Amino acid sequence: MRHRLYYHIIWATRSRLPLVTAELATFLCHYLRSIARQERAHVLEIGMVTTHLHLLARTDPQTNLSRLVQRFKGGSAHQANVERLGRGADGLRWAKGYTLETVSPRALDAVRQYLRTQPERHPEEAIPDWAGDTPEYEQIGGEQWVGPNRALL
Repeated sequence: MRHRLYYHIIWATRSRLPLVTAELATFLCHYLRSIARQERAHVLEIGMVTTHLHLLARTDPQTNLSRLVQRFKGGSAHQANVERLGRGADGLRWAKGYTLETVSPRALDAVRQYLRTQPERHPEEAIPDWAGDTPEYEQIGGEQWVGPNRALL
């Protein structure tokens, strides 16, 4: 049976400090997608500003969501700090907690648009010199995941 479990996940930097740079944002997009694949999930879209991150994911019914988010947050902060990415004397630090909302298939386009417009919604927190995420798309009627150039992922 095919499952379509979609989630909108949001988390912020510690104290809502503007820690996310263009270099860090690019790293986060790649890193979060890599972790998602390891946890039987796919990141479909990421919206980011300097103080917080929105992520749209599709998961398998067996995916442990708390583990997924723990690996997203803890793993990304650890690796970003090892690579000395981001701003601040302490490097990248995420705030405690996160928001996780289910998304119906009918609402996917609206959520994608919401994520894409984060810089316009928070212009004072837009990431300078960052072009944004390259979203992933599902193949209609199938379980294959394809990137923007239609190559199988």
